[in-house]
Amino acid sequence: MNLKTILARLQGLAGLGLGTPLLILLLLALLVLPLPAFVLDVFFTFNIALSLIILLVVIYTARPLDFAVFPAVLLVATLLRLSLNVASTRVVLLFGHQSPDAAGRVIEAFGEFVIGGNFTVGLVVFLILVIINFVVITKGAGRVSEVSARFTLDAMPGKQMAIDADLNAGLITQDEARARRAEVAREADFYGAMDGASKFVRGDAIAGILILFINIVGGLAVGVGQHDMALPEAAQRYVLLAIGDGLVAQIPSLLLSVASAILVTRVSGSDADVGQQVSAQFLEYPRALVISAGVIGLLGLVPGMPNGPFLLLASALGGGVWWQHRRRQRAVQGQTVEALPKEAEVRELSWDDVVPLDRIGLQVGYRLIALVDKQQGGELLSRIKGVRKKLSQELGFLIPSVHIRDNLDLPPNAYRLQILGTTVGEAMVYPDREMAINPGQVFGAIAGIEAKDPAFGLDAVWIEPTRRDHAQALGYTVVDPETVIATHLSQVLQDHAHLLFGHEEAQQWLANLSKVAPKLAEILVPQIVPLTLLVKVLQRLLKEKIPIRDAITIAETLAEHGGKSQDPDVLTAAVRVALGRAIVEKINGLENELPVITLDPELEQLLQKSLHGMAQEGIGIEPGLAQRIHKLLEQQTQKLEMAGKPAVLLVSQILRSWLARFVRHTIPGLHVLAYNEVPEDQQIRVVAVVGQRA
Repeated sequence: MNLKTILARLQGLAGLGLGTPLLILLLLALLVLPLPAFVLDVFFTFNIALSLIILLVVIYTARPLDFAVFPAVLLVATLLRLSLNVASTRVVLLFGHQSPDAAGRVIEAFGEFVIGGNFTVGLVVFLILVIINFVVITKGAGRVSEVSARFTLDAMPGKQMAIDADLNAGLITQDEARARRAEVAREADFYGAMDGASKFVRGDAIAGILILFINIVGGLAVGVGQHDMALPEAAQRYVLLAIGDGLVAQIPSLLLSVASAILVTRVSGSDADVGQQVSAQFLEYPRALVISAGVIGLLGLVPGMPNGPFLLLASALGGGVWWQHRRRQRAVQGQTVEALPKEAEVRELSWDDVVPLDRIGLQVGYRLIALVDKQQGGELLSRIKGVRKKLSQELGFLIPSVHIRDNLDLPPNAYRLQILGTTVGEAMVYPDREMAINPGQVFGAIAGIEAKDPAFGLDAVWIEPTRRDHAQALGYTVVDPETVIATHLSQVLQDHAHLLFGHEEAQQWLANLSKVAPKLAEILVPQIVPLTLLVKVLQRLLKEKIPIRDAITIAETLAEHGGKSQDPDVLTAAVRVALGRAIVEKINGLENELPVITLDPELEQLLQKSLHGMAQEGIGIEPGLAQRIHKLLEQQTQKLEMAGKPAVLLVSQILRSWLARFVRHTIPGLHVLAYNEVPEDQQIRVVAVVGQRA
């Protein structure tokens, strides 16, 4: 059977999924089967190479989860090393009296060449390696693994809330949300496995000490008691072999411990490997290198000091700083500098000089420009595109493009949102930090810059990115600066959607209607209602945060009532009744019971009399009564919101429009519905009755 046939059969076994089980069985076989010295040399060499490969893979891995199989690999490598310890011990005790290389050339080389044939030196070196491995590296890595696993599990609810918030804001799709949830679950599983795997390394270090002393005692007993060797000769032979065996096993163990420590202590916020992160972050602070070079150089000039090494190192540090400085200068000189535009020739003014207002504008300070620049890793443009897409699908018309420009008059960290040239929102964000939002219940405070969430006014803290997991473990919802701006923009666009809907959007709305109901679109405008009236009705619906995507229902209602009245308020009320089921579902979801607040019959009659014969904008009621009504409605709304229930005020059709305007800006969480807007099959539970007497 040639080599090609053997490889083909091995590949066939791997394809059947038998590779890993066979490897485990082979490792277990090493515990009981005697091996010749040459095979032991091959396995020891393979063990050292495997440990070195694992260490290098960890160093070059960009994120810990990219090497998620590490805990399983660590277990297999530990099992291999312990199996080789048992196999080598068997060979040493059986054939160690014959020659120093009875257990293989690798063990002999580590016993003779590495420690110079002196078993006292070898014992000291071995104990030092064990102390470094067990006390320093393994203990520290185990503690980090334990804390990381605990914090990762504690932070899972906060991470899930952040994913849900991004999904609801339209910043990510359903597929992206599923991928991020899977990533969170994988991260928790990985750090939990690393917490357990660190115990393997620690146990392996303890086993190395015990195996060494057992081999020494067993070797002396076999040499003196069975082979009639003198005690010094037996000690020279068996102790050297035991120490060589221990060093052969301890060095791979030390490499794996270092790999485990690097993997659990690194920060996964960058796509660079460990070497790239270290070099980039050290070179970011050239002054530290310059000062260090100066101090080392001064020490090298002190009489009696080893001048050569100190001056050589100082020169190397200074040369490194100079090389980095030159490299940056070449990079700056290599950039293309755009020529300044020539001054335009003096000419007469025209309408081309009148710049139209941006329908939606975002102005940013100069420190926030990086959030918009894709070349610098900014994701704000893609987030804004996601917001526009989600709102367009929900509201029923295309949200205009957002024009972004820098404004040097703004503070460096500030941004400003504008609708039709008017500022509707502004806030401060910190591009090098993340916002930890208090959702209402957290388990501790966190250090940072205190602020308010610009979208919903919740208490928040701007924290360092390295404290993200800690904040999530305390119950905070942590979002990046791009998400803060995008969520604020989404909230502003929903509040001012009626300002963005005009005649052009109405024409497109009718064009979409004609695709599904061409006859209805044909007779609606201008035969029944003019385009201007249609725009007013749709704007009123959007102002009350009612989507206009159900174009057929809206058009059929206008076609039915448009011949009777051309009053936009009357037509809007009729459309609201037709959309009643959708309105209630948006407020209360799929719940069978709708909790409502009602007005006392006497108060309702009083308001109707005041409204009768007067414009709704000018209803005349006593200011003190209006203040009491507002206070009671605000109190009941807060109670329902604290209980997690929607706040709904149920009134007559006559009062609905006026009361909706009365509370729109001061009690934004209160929904005002008319009796005939609630579906007949919807159960209602009155939770409070507001009267004119406080």
